[in-house]
Amino acid sequence: MNVDVPMPDFGGDAKEGTIVAWHKQPGERVAAGELLLEVMTDKVNVEIEAPVAGTVAEILCAPDDVIPVGQTIARIRPA
Repeated sequence: MNVDVPMPDFGGDAKEGTIVAWHKQPGERVAAGELLLEVMTDKVNVEIEAPVAGTVAEILCAPDDVIPVGQTIARIRPA
């Protein structure tokens, strides 16, 4: 069963984030804690790490997409 990767809650006033760049693509293996993507808010740029080890199953958002906190942005098939 795939693990959903949500847009994280950045705390403060941030209610959304903009996808800057994906560092992994569907079909690529990823280790837990490995850099998955970069996100920008109105106050900070954040590197988002993979929550589990496995294979990137789906990427649901493209660079420059503005995504609300909590929305699923990717899915990882655990190893």
